[in-house]
Amino acid sequence: MKTSVWFVLTPPVLLLDYAGPAEALRMAVGSGAPFELHHCAPVPRLTTSIGTALDGLDPLPDTLPPDSLVIVVGCNETPGRGASKAYDAVTDWLKTVPAADTRLASICSGAVLLARAGRLVGRRCTTHFGLVDLLRQEEPTASVQDDCLFVDDGDVLTSAGITAGVDLALYLIEQYGGAELAAEIARRQVVYQRRAGEYTQLSPWLAHRNHMHPAVHRAQDAISQDPARAWNVTELADAAHVSARHLSRLFAEHAGVTILAYQQGLRVARAHQLLERPALTLERVAEQAGFASARDFRRVWRRYYDTPPGQAAARARRAEG
Repeated sequence: MKTSVWFVLTPPVLLLDYAGPAEALRMAVGSGAPFELHHCAPVPRLTTSIGTALDGLDPLPDTLPPDSLVIVVGCNETPGRGASKAYDAVTDWLKTVPAADTRLASICSGAVLLARAGRLVGRRCTTHFGLVDLLRQEEPTASVQDDCLFVDDGDVLTSAGITAGVDLALYLIEQYGGAELAAEIARRQVVYQRRAGEYTQLSPWLAHRNHMHPAVHRAQDAISQDPARAWNVTELADAAHVSARHLSRLFAEHAGVTILAYQQGLRVARAHQLLERPALTLERVAEQAGFASARDFRRVWRRYYDTPPGQAAARARRAEG
């Protein structure tokens, strides 16, 4: 089933707040992401931060489909209450239309609209660093984070300024469409080094991709599409269109890790996903992730996590139960 995604725009919309995330989700849809995209505003034609205009927008809908995702885009101004009919119209719409099953997200100053609509009461959230104080004034009960790219507070997600909206979009693509798809879209947007919200650790699917060498990317693409496969350097070199010796040298130089280390990182990431399935034994997890044995899996796992994989499996069983 597709998730109905509604970009909510307010004049003068900050164009990069809108275009970056919208393009990321559009690309994801073209690659099979389960999204149905809509673009709406309180007026049919609105100004943008760079002086151009957008038209052909849908009106703010009276109702939303079940389990919709609403993304409130930032604008170049933050008018006070009653100073902008369009701004107030979006505020009122956010108060009344999103249902209990609607997930809300904001980019940059969009968080102020969520706050004014009463949607950030007691929430962890963030916004552009220049609006942090205003957001705290608008919603004193909120825990406003001023040192992160975005915050996931369950059914409400908020992001910092401008390009952080792309980070949030990639995060949403990963949640709804999978890590491999998010990595693909990140590569297409040439934003390989994506941080995950408040964390400094990169997603293993996007780590070591902040380079521009096409042969290394081709090899990494092959591995990420099937990390469990017993790739040898010759096969990867064929996929990368270079010699095996040259690929090993290029990989270390541009990715900063060996081919084996890169593949093991993705296998551990895959195993971490599989551990969330309580029905799978540790041996089956190791096998499906591409490890030779559960013992081999545990040995590699310890390089990435301080706690054993069994604890992750136990947490999954508790959540399931």
